[in-house]
Amino acid sequence: FIFSTMAGCPADANGTDSKTYKGERSPCDPSRVLHVRKVPIEVSEAEVISLGVPFGKVTNLLMLKGKNQAFIEMASEEAAITMVNYYTTATPHVRNQPVYIQYSNHRELKTDNLPNQGRAQAALQAVNAVHSGNMSLSGTATGSDGGMMPGQSPVLRIIVENLYYPVSLEVLHQIFSKFGTVLKIITFTKNNQFQALLQYADPMNAHHAKVALDGQNIYNGCCTLRVEFSKLTSLNVKYNNDKSRDFTRLDLPSGDGQSTLDPKRSFPLSHVTPPLPSSPSHPAGLHSAPVRSGLSMQTMPGALGPLTIPSSAMTGRMTIHGMAPTVIHSVLLVSNLSPDSISPHGLFILFGVYGDVHRVKILFNKKENALIQMADATQAQLAMSHLNGQRLHGKVIRVTISKHQTVQLPREGQEDQGLTKDFSGSPLHRFKKPGSKNFQNIFPPSATLHLSNIPPSTTDDFLKDLFAGSGYTVKAFKFFQKDRKMALIQLGSVEEAIQALIDLHNHDLGENHHLRVSFSKSTI
Repeated sequence: FIFSTMAGCPADANGTDSKTYKGERSPCDPSRVLHVRKVPIEVSEAEVISLGVPFGKVTNLLMLKGKNQAFIEMASEEAAITMVNYYTTATPHVRNQPVYIQYSNHRELKTDNLPNQGRAQAALQAVNAVHSGNMSLSGTATGSDGGMMPGQSPVLRIIVENLYYPVSLEVLHQIFSKFGTVLKIITFTKNNQFQALLQYADPMNAHHAKVALDGQNIYNGCCTLRVEFSKLTSLNVKYNNDKSRDFTRLDLPSGDGQSTLDPKRSFPLSHVTPPLPSSPSHPAGLHSAPVRSGLSMQTMPGALGPLTIPSSAMTGRMTIHGMAPTVIHSVLLVSNLSPDSISPHGLFILFGVYGDVHRVKILFNKKENALIQMADATQAQLAMSHLNGQRLHGKVIRVTISKHQTVQLPREGQEDQGLTKDFSGSPLHRFKKPGSKNFQNIFPPSATLHLSNIPPSTTDDFLKDLFAGSGYTVKAFKFFQKDRKMALIQLGSVEEAIQALIDLHNHDLGENHHLRVSFSKSTI
């Protein structure tokens, strides 16, 4: 048969590219033949094959270099389905260029009589031999000297020590994706340490990630990775949320009564889709700075080449090797606020749940908009991911990264009406202390609030009356059994809880105690 640009299905499988070609069947049923589009012309056969290898054996390949396309044939339809599902959440990159994968309406590739297939067949044999263990990798040991062991697990156990900045599932995905296809991640806290289990598609990827990343710092001088092999060989993920993720199953519920994750919002902190294994000569760097200056890891046989962070890496700069650095500022633009209800102090308290707010400016001529300067870009991203789309004073607020690098204070004598405030010296900052436990207790807005710093003599009726008297619907309340300095209170809605946190955080309870209010992951 004739291969052409008409051999793929509509391209919403993993891209924003909605272009379809004349003559295509729509929609396409799953097929073990996959159509790859926008393939850079300089890409080798082995690089295209590497897109499919983590999901199973690749049985055939056809490159159409003049059309920037390729066809990959997998050994089974199941492998092809897993591959398409995975790349729906993370657009694959080859030579730092996004490529788009969809089902072909061909059921198999018949390439015996086509010219120039020798290179494709040689590349197939070489790649499959390596991954089936028939070819020894030079420098990859099989003994007790830290090399690859037979039957080694594809699951890694990761501990993050010296947790000064919050480390999310998305951050781990972006770092570990440089070494291969990450299928599943589960995060949890054990022995007061942030830990994760991460499953690769291939044990070889896990081996290279362990060797390269164990002992490295994610951020400058903190968040040290301890990486070891897990005794588990597979992870069972039940929910897709901020604590666990199965990248091959977009249909899983969140487990919080919320809707299933939108694949286009699967990486709320990164804003740069993590490039997947692409080219041995074009690897990608670690996550965002502050990163150890000059961090360089020795090239691992069969891995993605050196992982290098240029010494120019700075706070808030996300570095992808071979691409221009993307500077992410620490200033947020908040829009669709209620001008009659909002104040700089209210925004300081709310955004202070997710980081230390240094300055707030409500725009003089557009009072429904405000600029908020956070302590660093990581905290700005965190606040944006949790507060964008929440309701405040009856309106859905929008939070984006601003183009401004700082919030300017008004000049002396300049009319400001108290719309700009400097909070850099505020005693109410939650994250000043390095390694603060507050970093481990950051949750999305919820109807249930966590109350702490409660005086011993305070009763549940007093606290319920405090919230009810401020106009909030108290649905449930309970003290912690082991520590009556803390309690949970459930209000009528998430919007009520957001407003109550703004109004009553730092409320004076007497006895030299000021109430601390934050969002809870628990319900009563």
